[in-house]
Amino acid sequence: MAKMIDGKLVSKKITEWVAREVKDMTDAGHRKPFLGVILIGDNPASKIYVGRKETACREVGFDTTTIRFDEDVPEDEVIQQIREFNNNPNVDGILVQLPLPEHMDFLRVFNELSPHKDIDGLTPHSQGLLALNRAHHIPCTPKGIIKLIKAIDFEMKGVHAAVVGRSALVGSPIAKLLTHHHATVTTVHSRTKNPWEFTSTADLLVVAAGVPKLVDEKWVKKDAVVIDVGIHRVDDKICGDVDFDRVKEKASWITPVPGGVGPMTIAALLTNCFNAYKTHVS
Repeated sequence: MAKMIDGKLVSKKITEWVAREVKDMTDAGHRKPFLGVILIGDNPASKIYVGRKETACREVGFDTTTIRFDEDVPEDEVIQQIREFNNNPNVDGILVQLPLPEHMDFLRVFNELSPHKDIDGLTPHSQGLLALNRAHHIPCTPKGIIKLIKAIDFEMKGVHAAVVGRSALVGSPIAKLLTHHHATVTTVHSRTKNPWEFTSTADLLVVAAGVPKLVDEKWVKKDAVVIDVGIHRVDDKICGDVDFDRVKEKASWITPVPGGVGPMTIAALLTNCFNAYKTHVS
């Protein structure tokens, strides 16, 4: 039976540290850190995520504002708002909530973000620095995953790690980060034939496929560490990309959904924004 990797507990320690650091800075006479958020459309999940981030910011002592646009907003209006945030010296971090509407060009929008304020690490500049292991800001979910792996004292050096999914937000950057930690990494995706043949030999399995309960025990090596990034509502129940009840009998450690990776993403967002803030006020 797998042990649970408690993302709530690990993230709580991180956010408490951020709150203490912010208090020290403001007590010394500095302004509060400031996060600027752009939310486009009425995607229910996006609205929930942004609400949680706003709450987390307030809890650690950040100021934050969210600029909301209708789904059909012209791309140039969003870019103009990004430029305003870029040019405002009191804005430390900028978050453009994904997904973008279909009529928008992801690269054109994100290329407008100042790399030092790109706290999600998604600009082409940031992604290039990540590939070179020189990132200003590591993408939040992958950064949180690494923190979870370290929290259980799992040694990444030399192990076989498998990543299910290759998105710019999670799959691709976590594969790079695991390589930087000296794991040997296999990426499987929607075009991989018999993906379980690759994942079932991995000591560490990160699943970011976006498909409910895709991964069952057939995909998992005995005593592997399993990190489930997905979150879905199916038949009014929350589940991940991993069939938790079946995989927990085979893995050594596993993240629950909810309460695993999700809280770590917000904790990583706060640390990235705080690090940007320190470069602006120091």
